[in-house]
Amino acid sequence: MAVARTVVVKAVNAGLWSLQRSRSGSLQQAQTVRALSTIMSPPSKAVVYEHHGPPDSVTRVIELSPVEVKENQVCVKMLAAPINPSDINRIEGVYPVRPQVPAVGGYEGVGEVYSVGSAVKGLSAGDLVIPSPPSSGTWQTYVVKDQDMWHKISKDSPIEYAATVTVNPLTALRMLEDFVTLNSGDSIVQNGATSIVGQCVIQLARFRGIHSINIIRDRAGSEEVKERLKAFGADEVFTESQLEVKNVKGLLVSSFMDTLLLISNIPEPTLGFNCVGGNAASLVLKFLRQGGTMVTYGGMSKKPITVSTSSFIFKDLSLRGFWLQKWLSADKAKECRDMVDYLLCLAQEGKLKYKMELVPFDNFHTALDKALGKLGSQPKQVIKF
Repeated sequence: MAVARTVVVKAVNAGLWSLQRSRSGSLQQAQTVRALSTIMSPPSKAVVYEHHGPPDSVTRVIELSPVEVKENQVCVKMLAAPINPSDINRIEGVYPVRPQVPAVGGYEGVGEVYSVGSAVKGLSAGDLVIPSPPSSGTWQTYVVKDQDMWHKISKDSPIEYAATVTVNPLTALRMLEDFVTLNSGDSIVQNGATSIVGQCVIQLARFRGIHSINIIRDRAGSEEVKERLKAFGADEVFTESQLEVKNVKGLLVSSFMDTLLLISNIPEPTLGFNCVGGNAASLVLKFLRQGGTMVTYGGMSKKPITVSTSSFIFKDLSLRGFWLQKWLSADKAKECRDMVDYLLCLAQEGKLKYKMELVPFDNFHTALDKALGKLGSQPKQVIKF
């Protein structure tokens, strides 16, 4: 009996050990499967800054380790991203809204879906996407963000336009639609007409049958610039010096502007755009008709806007401001994406154009120097990854 009992105990113990080993093996296997199912992004090369300051001093290109792509996230291989003035201001620390440092630079761009989390629907590898609304951190080779941060666009979209469509063209479109009701035959006036926003204003206005009067700064090659803007659809292009009518009492300025409009057969503008400030803003105001509105969206000269008392009293002019980021934060995601698709369609059809320079990522700091104006007047710099 004792022998039999010993045999049974050994058999039970052997069975328990075998079961435990089996369970342990299953657990290890499950853990291994889970580990293998975790999606990681590839290592990424990024432009980072650890504190605010001059962009050419505080930015550096470093390697970032892979990060986990969670179930609702998408990993995107960036294809292109621009260097915008607002990007520079964020790095300098003077922009009203900026990411906490250390941070990766860049705010808009375009990329291709590399991998998706297990719960992601509607996006798959190879899709062309942009961050919409735009968000920080696009100056890197791989970006991981939640699915709802990405907007799928047509694969036929030109890469350089997809990379730059949100900040500048969308600003132009919103300003034309948000402040004054414009009808075919009306006119607008703007300074900074060579900027991408300015070029887009000209073309979008032309599509609507709206005349544009454009003011550019004095520089070498201004006649060539005038012809280029007129090819986009500008009705009139003047340098600032052409509009500086000097007289003792200052009474002829208004009649001079009226004469220019009569010669061009253009009605007095009801809407003006200012991105320069200083004297260039005053020139916009002088063109505006009774009850007109000037919208300021930039201040490149870093000079204040000076308005005469008579402009308020006798012309009843209105001064407004526009900041795209504030508009985007007002629950405009769906509307934003619809307009982005519209603008990209125009670009794809060759109806919306502006000058850009694609620069390899390895030459980032050269592109940054150009964007900072250290190498003279340059087109929009777009990093190509």
